[in-house]
Amino acid sequence: MFLPLKKIENKPITIPEVKEVLENLDRELNQLQRRTLEYAMAFSKLDSGKAKELCLKLVNSFEIDLRTAVQIVNCMPESVEELRVFFPRHRLIEPEKLQEMLKLLDEYRKKKEK
Repeated sequence: MFLPLKKIENKPITIPEVKEVLENLDRELNQLQRRTLEYAMAFSKLDSGKAKELCLKLVNSFEIDLRTAVQIVNCMPESVEELRVFFPRHRLIEPEKLQEMLKLLDEYRKKKEK
């Protein structure tokens, strides 16, 4: 029998962070948690520390909100067109800024390959 968990806070986290949280639980995972962990293992594109670091850099360097940064890190877009999807039409971002974001994402992509 599982006891209900107490919600401590509600904040967006990346898929790698979800993976880390579930791997570090000190109890048996229920079916939903196991499926979520399987998904996180399959779709994590960075490790948890790098994902957090990249989110903070996106928020601080490009003045985007944390939710948007988390979604960008989860998907790791590879082109300006893919990156534009994360921004509403009313919020135009200069192509140069998008290119800078892509360069930052590429740096983290290369770090993962090493």
